[in-house]
Amino acid sequence: MNKHLNQLIKIANLDKEIDSFEPRIQEAKKELDILLEQEEQINSEIESLQGVAKDISLAIGKNENHLHELSTKLEEIAKKTKLIKTEKEHKALNLEEELAKEQITFANEEIARLNTLLESKKDAINVLKEKIENNKKEQQAIETKVQGEVEKVKAEQKEVFSQKEKLVIKMDQKIISFYEKIRKWAKNTSVVSISRQACGGCFMRINDKVYSDVIRSDDIITCPHCGRILYNQEETA
Repeated sequence: MNKHLNQLIKIANLDKEIDSFEPRIQEAKKELDILLEQEEQINSEIESLQGVAKDISLAIGKNENHLHELSTKLEEIAKKTKLIKTEKEHKALNLEEELAKEQITFANEEIARLNTLLESKKDAINVLKEKIENNKKEQQAIETKVQGEVEKVKAEQKEVFSQKEKLVIKMDQKIISFYEKIRKWAKNTSVVSISRQACGGCFMRINDKVYSDVIRSDDIITCPHCGRILYNQEETA
């Protein structure tokens, strides 16, 4: 086999291995990413509940202010009662007093209802905060494991990079440049074998002349359809 083609096959295989490291790193971080996503979701729920709790507190405050106003009104009615002179005035004040008392009853009931609702929201927030704490503990345990796995993968990655650099230095730089141009679009299918007289990249059948040239391996041959570099799998084996 052509020396340069043999080197390109090795370079292509090393590039495939290099590209495989990032998915391995992402897979190692997957469990941690899930926990981080859960934490974000829980924090969003807490924020939403805190917003509801704030609105409930404001509603309680409004009812308490209304109670204060009603109490002041009853005091004023009591003062007016001492000064009434006619039955008509007496009935009017009684009606006003009864209405104020009904409003006070309703306001007290509403405050009690809102306080119960507020407590339930606070309890829900506390439960979620506890989940956050447990989530963070899990994150710490997994981070240690992930760090070890990532360091191991990066050590392997560094070794492969080193192998590629040593090989690239020995190669004709024009050929490397040619290969890199193809790799920009073909990625890990830049150098492919022929199978049943078809390109291993685009799977198009190649003519007899090109096929013969690839088998002889006298030069670097590219697929006439897609431009990928071709080699004979049987000769490589």
